[in-house]
Amino acid sequence: MNFHTLILGLAILCLLGWGLRQRRLIRRLLHPQNSQHAQDLRVLASARSERDSLLNAFPDAFLIADAQGVIQHCNQAAIELLGPARLTGRAVLETLRDARLAAPYLECRDTGKPAVAQILLPAEAAPTRGQDPSGGDSVWVVDAAPIAQAEGPPHIRILLRDLSAEHQLEQIRKDFVANASHELRTPITLVDGYLETFLEAPELLDDRPTALRFLGIMRKHTGRITRIIEDMLLISRIESRAAATLRMEDFLLVECVQDIIERLESLIQAQQASVRIDLHDPAVTLHGDRFYWTQILFNLIENALKQNPKPGLQVTIHSETTDTGLRVEIIDNGIGIPAADLPFIFKRFYRVEKHHSQNEIKGTGLGLSIVKRAVEAHGGAITCQSAPGLRTSFLISLPR
Repeated sequence: MNFHTLILGLAILCLLGWGLRQRRLIRRLLHPQNSQHAQDLRVLASARSERDSLLNAFPDAFLIADAQGVIQHCNQAAIELLGPARLTGRAVLETLRDARLAAPYLECRDTGKPAVAQILLPAEAAPTRGQDPSGGDSVWVVDAAPIAQAEGPPHIRILLRDLSAEHQLEQIRKDFVANASHELRTPITLVDGYLETFLEAPELLDDRPTALRFLGIMRKHTGRITRIIEDMLLISRIESRAAATLRMEDFLLVECVQDIIERLESLIQAQQASVRIDLHDPAVTLHGDRFYWTQILFNLIENALKQNPKPGLQVTIHSETTDTGLRVEIIDNGIGIPAADLPFIFKRFYRVEKHHSQNEIKGTGLGLSIVKRAVEAHGGAITCQSAPGLRTSFLISLPR
């Protein structure tokens, strides 16, 4: 028995007990000569308060309808989900609005047996008022069951649970696995093809220039496989570790950037690019996990270089203080990012297609996704602005 089921059972038991106490009190109040009228009123008010507190503690929307389908009780979660109009006294079918949500209630009403359904709704049909239509599909569990009454036909309790977040996470996981499989399949197929060529035509091994060329291509693609796997492991580590488990320390931002520039020195020279450090204070320090900050800045600087292979690229690492904390900006004067691509650049495996070279080995498509999640793990946020052909800026905002 899970936690929600246990709480639901306790809530129903308490409601049944409250209902019996309420009926007894009402009978006594109808015959004041047999009771202490004022005291009974206080007891009734206390019982109602106890009932409301219990229902409001339940996180899911909870309704109880009588045999005529009129809502008699509801909790605060139901009001927030289905309101703002008053729910008690309204018909269940009017409140739920969508026939798919009402189906379990109708089945329970007609058969007298519990009914449960998981329902996928488009954004415009979601019960949440004011939901953004662009927010995607929502998933709801609707659980209806009869509640026996001491007198008269049973009431029906209705539970609505929003599983949209879990559904979206599961969809992201499926997309991640599908995309990762696709990204790995291409280089593996190429390597396998060249190996098959060697096996079917071993005389090629005697042709040294051809053999070296084939081996060079295979090495590039095995390197790509390695990079994809490393990036997948890294993003998994970031998402599975809470911010509190990061190895936090103070370190100089300039030293971290200089280490990255040294690692990229051969690429910078090959492209005749320049990387400039423009910090508001050479002694500015970051408080965070240096390993992840190295990944953040390395990916952003390397991304600028690889997306702009033509000579003359200028990359600047700039910092400044704000009223709320620190801003770190990585700026380049390259070809930029089209406006249509900007909303998607932090998604896993998303790449802006620029077709620099037909022979170029593509990136993994995970770099900016890693950057975003690592920044967020440190309590920060990252945005991107780009004027194609003029300026592209990745702005990291950190709390004080």
